[in-house]
Amino acid sequence: QVQLVESGGGLVQAGGSLKLSCVASGSLFSFRMAWYRQVPGKQREFVARITSGGTITYADSVEDRFIVSRNNAKNTMWLQMNSLKPEDTAVYYCNADRIVTPIARYWGQGTQVTVSS
Repeated sequence: QVQLVESGGGLVQAGGSLKLSCVASGSLFSFRMAWYRQVPGKQREFVARITSGGTITYADSVEDRFIVSRNNAKNTMWLQMNSLKPEDTAVYYCNADRIVTPIARYWGQGTQVTVSS
């Protein structure tokens, strides 16, 4: 069992920046990590993904504004969010997928990001 704890959310003005952190209770070497976000009444949507080998994928809506990174030795993943827009307002969730047997998926509790116009 892996526990994920997000932090770094808050209230920021449009155009500002925030950096989210996700700390895992165990090793992340066999995990593909990702950030998702969810607005009340809508489905959770993909934001960014980083594999254990460092391959990165972004949603089109955050490409060129957000930067995902990880440090396996520190069991930590980050999401640097720049040029924030009101439509980025959501609860942001950390996700970890173990890609070796036994395959498993874990979620953090979420951290609120609010961008004011």
